[in-house]
Amino acid sequence: MCWPLTWPITHIRVIYPTAPTRPYTPTRGALSHVWVDRYKISRDNPEHLESIDAMCNTLGAVIQNEVKAGMPKHRMIIGGFSIGMALHLACRYHPEVAGVFALSSFLNKGSVAYKAVEERTREGLPIPDLFQHRTSDDLMLLLKKAGVPTTFFSFPGLQHHLSGPEMELLRSWVLTKRPPDSPGY
Repeated sequence: MCWPLTWPITHIRVIYPTAPTRPYTPTRGALSHVWVDRYKISRDNPEHLESIDAMCNTLGAVIQNEVKAGMPKHRMIIGGFSIGMALHLACRYHPEVAGVFALSSFLNKGSVAYKAVEERTREGLPIPDLFQHRTSDDLMLLLKKAGVPTTFFSFPGLQHHLSGPEMELLRSWVLTKRPPDSPGY
């Protein structure tokens, strides 16, 4: 379920799961590797909360297995590609993680993830650091306003893919996430 990153990083666990195959409404129900269903591929549509919450429960079990194996949440980084599932998981359910990365991702306008960030900010609770590529969106603005460290990169012409330079920037960002109980790397 998790794509193993081959970086020699021992001070932190990077969780970058692969989405299961499921019917996807925007492709007329064709099977796709997606975490959640969408009504349309547009930020202007409501979120499909039933599928989002179901996948957050599934991925929460992955995180809990890491905790049971001895890895504390503050030494984990959650990552995702495309749909923004990592953002939901980190911002709504596991904000104690060291960070979250969202590659070629976006959230719908009015996303419940935004509401979770706003609520945590009002209550003075921590929010994970964010690394993102694609275009700046409402989440980036909201996190910056709340004083959350954000790292954003745009790769003109990249479209909906990953690139070597992007992965190297991500690797460099991960290496900066030194847990509080770690004297070094």
